[in-house]
Amino acid sequence: MLRFFLKRLATIIPTVILASMIIFALQQLLPGDPAIALSGEEKDPAAIEFIREKYHLNEPLPVRYGYWISGVLRGDLGESIRLQQPVASLIVSKFPVTLQLAVMAMAIALLIGVPMGILSAVHNGKAMDYIANVIALWGLSTPNFWLGIMLILLFSVQLGWLPASGYVPPTENLLENLRAMILPAFVLGNSIAAVMMRHTRAAMLQVLSSDYVRTARAKGLAPRSVIIRHCLRNAAVPVITLGALEFGALLSGALLTEQVFSVPGFGKLMVDAVFNRDYAVVQGVVLCTATTYILLNLLADLAYFLVNPKLRRS
Repeated sequence: MLRFFLKRLATIIPTVILASMIIFALQQLLPGDPAIALSGEEKDPAAIEFIREKYHLNEPLPVRYGYWISGVLRGDLGESIRLQQPVASLIVSKFPVTLQLAVMAMAIALLIGVPMGILSAVHNGKAMDYIANVIALWGLSTPNFWLGIMLILLFSVQLGWLPASGYVPPTENLLENLRAMILPAFVLGNSIAAVMMRHTRAAMLQVLSSDYVRTARAKGLAPRSVIIRHCLRNAAVPVITLGALEFGALLSGALLTEQVFSVPGFGKLMVDAVFNRDYAVVQGVVLCTATTYILLNLLADLAYFLVNPKLRRS
């Protein structure tokens, strides 16, 4: 297992370096000049020049990348031009919000999508299969912003059960925190559950038609034992891959959902930074997201190793 882990780990460093170069280069394509945007309405040339010198905006692109990446290696992601705060502190303050939303959404997606996929595959061609596919199609085709608005109208405006928007830290009031987060988490989990259902169903159908499953059934094993011990374990590899990718996407910030429910996570932070030409914040958030994606893929590879006996023998 150590050899397997080291081989995967060896690909992370060059991948992160390449990702940082792409992030910094693409950032420069954003229209507008942050120095002019921050100089105020008077656009004083002296103020503009001071801002450019302070944030190295007048340096060549490779030099600016060198300043930035050297700071990143020291744990310094720069300073927000608009908020005058370290980017690292902004990320630390917003990440728990996005992490909680992502965990709750993924839990909802797994609780709905995986059982539905198993039932659909086991009852292939029957009523349960058609019902599960219709539900999955609904989840795939429903826009998140529309579903969020409809849920607000139902549960907040009509019934008054849940708050329409806002965020309460769990350290202040855990119950109010869960009440505020359940609607956005369900909106995000709904669409992911549909994708999880389709992938689980496809993987289970492939496994159910294999020879070792027919042999297990011929030996008289209980259907539940065949499905859980033999089928689900071998069908879990593509589901793990999808789960890692979707969880990484959730951690990058759900822009529309966070805007609809006024959740102060990565998505809202990113939107505000792009509109205000706050380069350091955009670069820091995207780099953090890219690194998270890479680490989640590493964890998915380790999960393959634990789930699939063939990898342990290779």
